[in-house]
Amino acid sequence: MILTVAQRYFLDHGYAGTTMSGIAAALGGSKGTLWNHFPSKEQLFAAVLSRVARAYQAQLSQILDPGDDLAATLQRACLSLINKVTSPDAIALHRVIISESGRFPELSQIFFELAPGNTRSLLARFLDGAMARGQLRQADARDAARALMALCTAGSHQQLLMGQIMTPDPAQMETDAIFAVDLFLRAYAPASSI
Repeated sequence: MILTVAQRYFLDHGYAGTTMSGIAAALGGSKGTLWNHFPSKEQLFAAVLSRVARAYQAQLSQILDPGDDLAATLQRACLSLINKVTSPDAIALHRVIISESGRFPELSQIFFELAPGNTRSLLARFLDGAMARGQLRQADARDAARALMALCTAGSHQQLLMGQIMTPDPAQMETDAIFAVDLFLRAYAPASSI
């Protein structure tokens, strides 16, 4: 309950505009009770992000099955990532991070470690396995994961962040995923298939 209310409050008011008192009032309890659970706004923000990130990473783990066809698995993973980062809450959160990280550098650090950083690590482990099986050329798996994630977010996600579109188009998101995987597989093709 606390994390759900806090998440909505951070998204609606931004990090700077969020106070522990405001969240306590939204919860209908005392500020002291909230402080007993979370000693600072920074820790509360980290807990909110951690919950959201863990839920998504559990979903992505189910998609990244090393026994399935590599291209199809990567397309499902990329589409899942694009769907996640283009959701209204994700766009709102990205905008909060971008607009307030200059005043609150810890905000971007917390966000990066818990969300894209952990997702990148999960994807890198999968890609490392594909490299070990000879499905991809040998390379730094974290760099490969970074490249794939960048390709995924270069289309609809970037347009949403910049206000060029207001809602994502499912067909375009699928096209973005196919494009990302196609470029990625060309870049990381095993030496024998080049």
